[in-house]
Parts: sequence; C-alpha cells; structure tokens
Amino acid sequence: MSARKIIDPNHMAVPRNFCRLPQSYGVVKICVSGAADTGYCGLDAFEKAKEVGREIARQGAIITTGATTGFPLYAAMGAKDECGFSIGFSPAATEREHVEVYKLPLEYMDVILYTGFGYSGRDLLLVRSSDAVIIGCGRIGTLNEFSVAFEDHRPIGVLEGTWETDEIIRRVIESAHRPNSKIIYDSDPKAMVERLIELAMKDKENANLVFNNPEKWDAAGKNAEYIL
Repeated sequence: MSARKIIDPNHMAVPRNFCRLPQSYGVVKICVSGAADTGYCGLDAFEKAKEVGREIARQGAIITTGATTGFPLYAAMGAKDECGFSIGFSPAATEREHVEVYKLPLEYMDVILYTGFGYSGRDLLLVRSSDAVIIGCGRIGTLNEFSVAFEDHRPIGVLEGTWETDEIIRRVIESAHRPNSKIIYDSDPKAMVERLIELAMKDKENANLVFNNPEKWDAAGKNAEYIL
C-alpha cells in the first residue's frame, strides 16, 4: 500500500494578496529564472530559491516560471508556501507533452500556459509576459532569459550566491560595454524583490496604459487618456 501524499494546506489556498498598481490596475509579475538541474548550484540553492518565491508572494506579486524543475520549481514551491499565485510557461503544446515528452512537473503552478514553442520560444514568451526577472543559479537557458530581459529593458535582479552565474553576468555586461541601470545585484531575496517591484511599478506607470480618468471604474469615460 502506497503512502498517502501530504499536501500543505497553503499550497491549495486562495492567494492572500496581489501587488496592484495605483488605481487598482494591473498586478506585478516576477519571473524566476534558474537551472532545471541544480547539481552545479551548491547546497543552498534550493532554500535560496524557496525564499525568493516566498518573498514574491509575501509582497503581493505573481511568480512566473518556465514550468520546469530545479531552481524555478523550488521558487514556485516557496510562493505557494505563502499562498501566492504561480504561472508556468511550458515549452510543450499540451499537458501530455509537458509530462511525457519534456518530463516536466505540474506541481506548485496554478496556471500552466502550453506555448508549443520549445525551450527557446518559451523563454521569450515567459520574459515578455513578466514585469521583472530574477536570475538565480543557472546555465545556458538562464542566460538566454537574461539576454531577452536585458534587450527588452526589463528590471533584472541577479541573485548572488555560492554559484557563478552572477559573476558570469557581471563579466558579460562589462565586456559588452553596455551598462544597464535596471540591473540590481543582491544576496537578500527580500531586498531584491522590494526593489524589483518598485522598478516594475514605475515602468508600468510610465510606459503602459495610462488612465487619467476621475471615474476610475470606467476607462473609456470623460477625460480618459490612452497611451498605446
């Protein structure tokens, strides 16, 4: 007889809070990028990833990941520990392909979007659907997501740890001679998430839809202003 799986009640609970913009428009979505195979990351990688996810949920943001194993999965687990909301972007086209072909998990994600675009296409959609990106311990796929975020001018948090990913990114930026004021480095998940939310909210207010409307419930009302 198999042992009964014990499920944390927080993992099944309704999300507690969302980090909404002024006027209650929009929710901040933070992508967590990292290695699916964390054998190169060091002993503290899992706990660091979980703490990143916990802080994203505590501070009211939504976590997005590549619906994969390793560092992103543990970040999603941490978010669910705090009753957060988790969205995964799968390289597969269907749930069956996700599980049977790519061998990827379904756990700790409230919604999985099946892109059907493979890993590289999934990476592009994941980053462009997120307001900010956290780079944890990772390899070539993580560097690909970093490159997309860099070119798209997303706020980026590079998590410092026992791994070398943060050092590699520093060297790449220095060698490319392309400074970026939206990249922050920190070993403290709480401080990093706070700064990323602040940057993401400023980006949303400055670059996305703008509503200058005294009747907040009606976006098409008198004096409504749109920037598209």
